[in-house]
Amino acid sequence: MKKTILQAFILLSLAAGIYLLISRVNWMKLFRIEKMTDALEQKLGDMVWAGMEEQSIEEGKEYDRVDSLVTAICKSNGFKRDKIKLHIMGDSEVNAFALPDRHMVVHTGLINAVHNDDELSGVLAHEIAHMELSHVMKKLLKQMGYTLLISITTGEAGGGAIKELLGMLSSTAYDRKLEKDADIKAIEYLKKTGISPNGFADFLYRLGEKDGSLGSLSWISTHPDSKERAKYIREEGR
Repeated sequence: MKKTILQAFILLSLAAGIYLLISRVNWMKLFRIEKMTDALEQKLGDMVWAGMEEQSIEEGKEYDRVDSLVTAICKSNGFKRDKIKLHIMGDSEVNAFALPDRHMVVHTGLINAVHNDDELSGVLAHEIAHMELSHVMKKLLKQMGYTLLISITTGEAGGGAIKELLGMLSSTAYDRKLEKDADIKAIEYLKKTGISPNGFADFLYRLGEKDGSLGSLSWISTHPDSKERAKYIREEGR
């Protein structure tokens, strides 16, 4: 009897403690911060893309190919396809990257470098994972800070700040944890789409070998340790 009373007392104490912790959280403040961050991301995405829009290819066989693969991944994983703003760039560099507000840029150099749709789907799934996991804004907030990002949207930071931001997203790496998180999610997305992750692993392995047939390898500068990643993608993808 005493043991039962003691257990009940402990449970009530824990519940009271949790309630006090939750009640002290300023949920309205947190909600406002989240809304402000969403608005900031949208503004940054619009500003960055405005400087690139003229080079974009929004129709044709290359766009249709990538669009069909992105659509398949989204449909199989319950994502809204129209939330991803897909852009194909006529650029020989082997590259793809995500921008704020769910813009995804894919270079024709990457499309031409992959051996098949499974390899291309792997890269696309990886970039979708960066967007789904909010990695783009996490990276910008960590490396540039909230104040500087706001000053970019107001024009106070100067015109060169947008170029710096674009360069950071298109040619510098996420930290290892974020990259691995995106890889693991990409494997999950591919499996649900009925695509073997081995294609993604094959492409990463060739990047790690710095295969001359791949041309200019911008994607390898943003995704280091490609051979090591190819190994664990094969293991996780079984």
